[in-house]
Amino acid sequence: MNVEEFRHYCLKKKGVTEEFPFDEVTLVFKVMGKMFAIVPLERIPSQVNLKCDPERAIELREEYDGIVMPAYYMSKTHWNTLYFEQLPTKMITELTDHSYELVVANFTKKLKAALDDL
Repeated sequence: MNVEEFRHYCLKKKGVTEEFPFDEVTLVFKVMGKMFAIVPLERIPSQVNLKCDPERAIELREEYDGIVMPAYYMSKTHWNTLYFEQLPTKMITELTDHSYELVVANFTKKLKAALDDL
């Protein structure tokens, strides 16, 4: 999976928008205004930061040492950095779905209702 394929995958999800809130090279995907994926476009090899359950994050880091690691500039407990080219597309999409679902699970009732109405 490359960055453009990842972008299209994210934008197909309900309530997702993309923006550059930090600078012109850090692409952020949000669901109803809450971040679930961050892509630093200038990084080579290409990578993405995704939210992750803390226990699963540790397991992934151990199993994919050097390919999945604590995210830069993010909560190391809740965010991982993944390298696109070194992981199967299926795994990237599963972890993207997991990140999206974690964010949605923490929505208020009002925000959940707004997402459901889309």
